[in-house]
Amino acid sequence: MRNRLRALPIVFFIEVLIGGLGALVTLGAIAVAVVRFRDPTLFPILPSLPSLVVFFVAIVIGEMFRVTLSGSRHTAPLATAAALAFAMTVNSPHTTSAGYKGAMVVAVTAVAMAVGLLPKLIRGQPIHLPDLTDGLIGISVAALLFREVQISHGRTVLDLQATWPPYFLALVMVLVSAFALTVEVFLMAMLRAARSHAPFLRTFEDEFRAAAGLTAALSATGALVALAERPLGLLAVPLFLFPLGLTQFAVRRQSAIRRTYGQTIRTLSRMTELGGYTQPGHASRVAELSLAMGHELGMSERDVLDLEYAALLHDIGQVSLTEPIPGGATLLAAPADQRRIAHDGAEIVRQTGVLDNVAVILEAQTTPYRQVREFGEDLPMSSRIIKVCNAFDDMAGGSPTAARRSAAMERIHLGLGYEYDPHVVDALVRVLIRGQS
Repeated sequence: MRNRLRALPIVFFIEVLIGGLGALVTLGAIAVAVVRFRDPTLFPILPSLPSLVVFFVAIVIGEMFRVTLSGSRHTAPLATAAALAFAMTVNSPHTTSAGYKGAMVVAVTAVAMAVGLLPKLIRGQPIHLPDLTDGLIGISVAALLFREVQISHGRTVLDLQATWPPYFLALVMVLVSAFALTVEVFLMAMLRAARSHAPFLRTFEDEFRAAAGLTAALSATGALVALAERPLGLLAVPLFLFPLGLTQFAVRRQSAIRRTYGQTIRTLSRMTELGGYTQPGHASRVAELSLAMGHELGMSERDVLDLEYAALLHDIGQVSLTEPIPGGATLLAAPADQRRIAHDGAEIVRQTGVLDNVAVILEAQTTPYRQVREFGEDLPMSSRIIKVCNAFDDMAGGSPTAARRSAAMERIHLGLGYEYDPHVVDALVRVLIRGQS
C-alpha cells in the first residue's frame, strides 16, 4: 500500500496537471472570446468571421480523421496544421487585418476539437484526452507567441509582421509552430515517462524522434497556409491542407500494416503453446515483464520494440524438439539443449528477412552473464532481460503465490553474476515490487 501511494500520485498528478491546464486555458479563452463577441469595439468580428468559420470546419474535419502512429500515439495532423495556420493568420480574405486575439484562436480550436469528437462518442469509441489536451496547449502556445507576447516596444509579432520581408515572417512562423509542437511533445513525454516508469530524458528523446518528421511537416504547412491566405484568400486553407490529407491516409494505412504485423508475431508466438511445448500464456507473460524491465532500464523505444518481439518468440525454437520439455521450462533443459533451442529459434526468425535484430537477441538469450564479465563478450541487454524473465516465469508460473515468487527470486539470486546480470535482476525486483503495490 505504501508503494502504491508513492507511485500513483506521480501519474495522477501529471494527468491532473495537464488536464487542469488544458481546461483552464479552454475556459479562460472561451470567457475572453465571449466578452469580445458581446462588445464589438473590442473585436471587429464581421471582417474575420469567414476565416473563423473556415478554420473551424477544417479543424473539425481533421479531428474526425485522427491517426494512430507507432507507439500508440494519437494525433490529428490536419487539425493541428489548420489550427497553427489559424493562430498565425495575418489577413482575412479582403486584405483586412485578422485582428482576433489568441483567446479567440484557443476558443474556436477547443470547440472545433469537441465537435470533431462527437462521431467517436456516438459510436462509443475511446477518446484519448491527454492527446487532445496536449494538442490544445500547443496551439495555445503558438497563438500566444504570435498574437499576444510583446517582443518590441509593446508590439507583438502580429503587429510587426507588416514591416518584415516575407522570408523573415515565414521563418518566424515556422519557429513559432515548431516551439509550440515541442511543448506538446514535452508534455506527452512527461505523461509517458510517469506511466511506464521510464527515465524522462530517454522518453523525451523517443517522443522527439517519433514526432520530428511530423513536427517539421506541420510547422511548414501551418506557415504556408497562413502566408498563402494573404494572396489567395480562404482558398489557401483546403488547397494546401489537401496534400497533407493524402499523406495522412497513407500514414493510416501504414499504421494498419504495423498493427497487423504485431498481431502476426503474437499469433506466431502461440505456436509453442498450441503444440504443447510451453505453458499457456508463458510467452505473453515474459513479454509483458520484459517490456516493464526495458522501460525501467531506460531502453530506447526501438530497442523496446525488438525486445517485445524477441520475448514473444523466445521459445519458438522448441518446435524443433522431438519431445517437449516437461512444463516447457527451458530452465530445466541441459545447457547444450538450451543453446540449440535458441539457435533454432533465431534461424526460424531469420527466415522472415525483417527481424535480424530479434534473431541476434534470441541467439544470445541463453548465454551466461559471466561471459560478459570474464571474457568481455558483447551480450545484448535484451538477451539478458529475456534470460531473467524467462527463468522467473519458468519457476514462478502464471499466477505465482508469494512463496513461489520468493523461491524463484532466491533461485535467480543464486546465479547472480554468473548466469544473470545483477543490474537486470535489480530491475526485476523493482518491477515486481511495483506490481505488488
